[in-house]
Amino acid sequence: MTETLTQLNETSQTPKLMLGKEVAASIEAELSAEIQATGLRPGLAVVLVGDDPASQIYVSHKQKACERVGFYSEKILLPQDATQQQLLDVLAGLNEKPEIHGILVQMPLPAQIDSEAVLEAIRPDKDVDGFHPVNGGHLLSGHPRLTPCTPSGIIKMLDYYGYDLKGKNAVVIGRSNIVGKPMALLMLQRHASVSILHSRTADLGLYTREADVIVVAVGVRNVLTGEMVKPGAVVIDVGMNRLEGKKVVGDVDFESVAPKCSLITPVPGGVGPMTIAMLLNNTLQACKALNA
Repeated sequence: MTETLTQLNETSQTPKLMLGKEVAASIEAELSAEIQATGLRPGLAVVLVGDDPASQIYVSHKQKACERVGFYSEKILLPQDATQQQLLDVLAGLNEKPEIHGILVQMPLPAQIDSEAVLEAIRPDKDVDGFHPVNGGHLLSGHPRLTPCTPSGIIKMLDYYGYDLKGKNAVVIGRSNIVGKPMALLMLQRHASVSILHSRTADLGLYTREADVIVVAVGVRNVLTGEMVKPGAVVIDVGMNRLEGKKVVGDVDFESVAPKCSLITPVPGGVGPMTIAMLLNNTLQACKALNA
């Protein structure tokens, strides 16, 4: 994969790789400059239940990002057998803590805890994941406040690389509340015509072959192949599939799709870094709103 990416960048401007690390670094620099100029100190609390290794890594990355830009951060650890009420009590305390402007509960949660109840227990104005129904309603009505981080990050990436969604045919493969649905709504706000595809769609290629931009977020390896993409398309791969030997690949068959694209995200190195960058951005926006 490394040789392929290098060759793509050295031999042609088409396709061009959209590198999330580069975009995220620019966002972090802007956030750091803004808090230095304003004197604000945004505070982010991350709550982790259990000792899942992947979740621990994600939480560590978020804390390091806070340190880089000068945010205050707290990590609250609860045991694997913690009750739902124990978690709700923690969230109630964070809701009222003035130095905390953003609250995030690391998913997935143990089976004994109702995830929806937990998400609804976070104050909407501190819901920096953008998953609270109130924030979902604001997004649906066309007046977004705190929006889900991965879709917001994709919009930022498109802006960074100069891609205008206005008038484009867009396809989103996946209909989750975390990526698929909010992604479609954010694209609609940029005046794209959007189709949402999913596991019950009879013929994915019927839609993707007409699409100017395709976002793939289903967690299925090679769900999008080269023959399903028109020349010059923009393809954004949100998938993370771990193969034997710990190699990570996306949902897109990169080798066959990339040669047909004008812009494409690699996996890893594409969308991933944007999620944390937008989490920081949401935390700063929440801090500014709470201090207004």
